[in-house]
Amino acid sequence: MFVDKAKIFIKAGNGGNGAISFHREKYVAAGGPDGGDGGKGGNVVFRVDLGLSTLMDFRYKRKYAAQSGGDGGGKLCTGKKGEDIIIKVPQGTIIRDFETKKILADLSDPDKDVILAHGGNGGWGNAHFATSTRQAPNFAKNGQKGEEREILLELKLLADVGLIGFPNVGKSTLLSRTTSAQPKIANYHFTTLVPNLGVAELGEGMSFVLADIPGIIEGASEGAGLGHEFLRHIERTRLLIHVVDVSGIEGRNPIEDFDIINSELSKYNIDLEKRPQIVAANKTDIIQDPKLFENFKDEIKKRGYKLFEISAATGSGVNDLMKHAFAELAKLPPIRVFEPETEIDIPHKDDKGFEINIENGIYVISGSWIEAVGAGVNFSDEESLQYFQRALRKKGVIDALEEAGINEGDTVRIGDIEFDYVK
Repeated sequence: MFVDKAKIFIKAGNGGNGAISFHREKYVAAGGPDGGDGGKGGNVVFRVDLGLSTLMDFRYKRKYAAQSGGDGGGKLCTGKKGEDIIIKVPQGTIIRDFETKKILADLSDPDKDVILAHGGNGGWGNAHFATSTRQAPNFAKNGQKGEEREILLELKLLADVGLIGFPNVGKSTLLSRTTSAQPKIANYHFTTLVPNLGVAELGEGMSFVLADIPGIIEGASEGAGLGHEFLRHIERTRLLIHVVDVSGIEGRNPIEDFDIINSELSKYNIDLEKRPQIVAANKTDIIQDPKLFENFKDEIKKRGYKLFEISAATGSGVNDLMKHAFAELAKLPPIRVFEPETEIDIPHKDDKGFEINIENGIYVISGSWIEAVGAGVNFSDEESLQYFQRALRKKGVIDALEEAGINEGDTVRIGDIEFDYVK
């Protein structure tokens, strides 16, 4: 088992801006404010897809953004809500914050979606700010920014396809030919003592996990050699590729080898005998006994198995074998079950929070809520300025600035706007 990793950037949609609008109708001299609210931004949602088994697709796309909400309109029209973006991952994917490495989610439940970045709320239209004394507010609120973060996806890979067969039949060579795995390869038995895993990549959206299961020998089901250790790694695979040495170079009979391996699978676990198998006739480039090879092909086809003639050493026939394996996997249900690592509370940033930093003598106020309020200020409108000042005082921003040592005339920056502080 090894861990597949991918780093991606996610961003939720921004909230739409509130509208500044006034009712206009024939014979109505002074219609009131009717600016609608902005729509909420879309969320970034993660969902388990049982058809996926690797994180390979995240090599092709690294940035994911949900749709922003629409701006409000006149006649109290609310902006359209931004669409969520659904990111599909394999079952068992762990998601961490890239900076802190803290676990944000454990995607083990196929029926439970997880929101990892919330969309910003839409801003209020000017209709919200009408009072008995302020009957024509000429300002509105901008939408809040959506949450964003870099995250790390981690998946503990379990094999979809297991390579089985006697020792030294070419399983490790086949794995190294089809994946980036680098197993130990040598011309002697039991080179492989632990399973080697690799991701077979056939193109975007086409990948699966391939395992080189250490060579099985006669008596493995009773524990001969490292039988039990080897056989338990096959139990969670969905498909088996039975690699058989058909060269005859070691004087072995390929049919006998094929039957011995299947007999050991059956004795260890009756379900393994029923596991779908593809037969890979390997070392066809160095065949010593053509008649023995022809007899093997006839027998395998008679038993109803799909057979591929390959040479793992030269690559001949390997691509067709892998494509067929991928097509077969698409027909098979997943048999893996993952248990969550831990109970996790998905963090949701406080939209009304803010922080103050002093940069070159300028008091910089940042935070989703404060930036949205600042961006919606109409500095040419007295009522808008008064609302802005009351909002800052109500949320404790003024007190925080004074605690930070601000003096009258110092510059304050919120988002893209700057103004002088006046007590």
